[in-house]
Amino acid sequence: MQEATGNDQAASNKSIICGREFNMSEFSQTARECGSKFSEAASRAGDYVSDKVNAVGNKLKDLQGKDISEIADEAKDYARKNPGQAILISAAAGVFLGFLLRGGRR
Repeated sequence: MQEATGNDQAASNKSIICGREFNMSEFSQTARECGSKFSEAASRAGDYVSDKVNAVGNKLKDLQGKDISEIADEAKDYARKNPGQAILISAAAGVFLGFLLRGGRR
C-alpha cells in the first residue's frame, strides 16, 4: 500500500505539457534561473539608461549657458570635422520630425 502512495506522489510531481513529461522540480528550477537572468538583464539595462540620462542632463546644462550663435558655430565646426556623421544625424532628425508631424494627421 505504501508503494502505491509513493508512486502516486511521484506521479503528482510530474506534468505532461505538449506531450512531454516534465518533473515539476526541474520546471521550477528552470523558471527560477530564467527569473534571475531576467532580473540581472533588467538591472544592467537600468544602469545603462541611468548613465545615458546623466550624460544628456550634463550636456543640457552645458548648453544652457551658451548663446545660440556659439552653438551654431560649434555645430558648423563639428560638421566640417565629421561630414558623414553630420549627414546621418541630420537625416535621422528629419525622419524623426517627419514622424512627429505626420503622426498628428492620422
